[in-house]
Amino acid sequence: MANQITSKGAEPSFIDKIDIVSNKNQSKNVSVAGGTIRLMYYESILQDSIKATITFADTGNSIDNKTVIEGLPMVGQEKVFLKFRDNNEQTLNLVLYINKVTPLADDTTKSMVQIDLASKEFIMNEKVRLNTRFDGKISDQIKKILKYQNYLGTEKNVDIEETSNNYNFIGNNKKPYYAMNWLSKRAVPNLPDAKGNTAGYFFFETSEGFKFKSIDSMLSQEKKKSIIYNQTPDSRGANIPAGYDVKALDYSKDNRVDVQEKLKMGAFSTRTVLFDPFNCYYEVITPNAKEKEKSLKLAGKELPVLNPEFNKEGANKEFSRTTYMLLDKGTLPVGNSKQQIEKSTEENFDPKNILNQAIMRYNQLYSIKTTITIPGDFSLHAGDVVFIDAPELAPETKEVSKENGGLYIIADLCHYISPKETYTKLNLVRDSFGRIGNHTSGKIPL
Repeated sequence: MANQITSKGAEPSFIDKIDIVSNKNQSKNVSVAGGTIRLMYYESILQDSIKATITFADTGNSIDNKTVIEGLPMVGQEKVFLKFRDNNEQTLNLVLYINKVTPLADDTTKSMVQIDLASKEFIMNEKVRLNTRFDGKISDQIKKILKYQNYLGTEKNVDIEETSNNYNFIGNNKKPYYAMNWLSKRAVPNLPDAKGNTAGYFFFETSEGFKFKSIDSMLSQEKKKSIIYNQTPDSRGANIPAGYDVKALDYSKDNRVDVQEKLKMGAFSTRTVLFDPFNCYYEVITPNAKEKEKSLKLAGKELPVLNPEFNKEGANKEFSRTTYMLLDKGTLPVGNSKQQIEKSTEENFDPKNILNQAIMRYNQLYSIKTTITIPGDFSLHAGDVVFIDAPELAPETKEVSKENGGLYIIADLCHYISPKETYTKLNLVRDSFGRIGNHTSGKIPL
């Protein structure tokens, strides 16, 4: 295949630029690309900002016959221009800011320094508070927080999936990142059969910009790569089976279903106790993952099948976690005085169809975790879908695993660059067991 990533991709890649600009004198900058010992770049669906860690040798004549730390001086918040590319000419061009400076070693002629980098918005988040009222769709509110100049004012691309529900709230001096993650748990995707069956979004950043995506829409994506793992070397592409893009160098899988923890968190069955203060109406509902399974976008064939011996008989008895909530009626209705009075009994938030559905969906996603290392591939991002195949551990067969193979979401990603090698390490997760589709098909069958 034309886009195959071969073992050659693990050879040293190219760091074209690491330029650090002085806070004191913006016309003064220094390049540390030539002295870089290690560069590690991170993305995660659980991380609000992209991050990077750079370790470099800081000689005494880096700038003005001084070290970088003393010559700039480097104290934190310095702007850093980065440009690096893998062996397939995939380039990452970034502007990050120094969050922390750590001297690692010193002698009379040089020192080793580590700098931790984050995005501009990550630092700005600590200086901004939300202090106005927000009305309307949650997806519109996320866009406003990211783009509005009084808040984060980002100029980056934003990829925001539309939500189906509205939610009105007052900022109450919350930080932007806190508010957006808080709203993520209350968001319902604008997908068929989503209401009452699924809820929950992820807010995260990649090198392409900010993302606000539901679990079900991420699992509905086109796959980005097909990856095979076996014990034979790829011989620079000659031994990569047809239809696969890359051969994994390292592979490990982990069944994340710790039964006690999953039950405590309410991954499969929950109870919601609702109380209406207007009329003292009391309601108990018990959402169950198995009952909603057909309405979910699953990466595999089915959710984990637990022992029926532990099922409790009778209505409203099958649950492992309970949440209590007062119905949010008449809070912050929109419109003029008359319209607000008319809407005073309408619910602002619908916990019956959102609260525990989001709890279950978040906890289901991390049912299976697979960690792989591949030759450096900078085209991959957190939130992308990849297809993984590995052989069954059976001596009489050479078939791929029908239980653990299939589609996964990239939960965490790290690009590792050194003068000797370039690797990409991926933590992959999914909600269900059983391989569906194949490595040449584009996305999860409907």
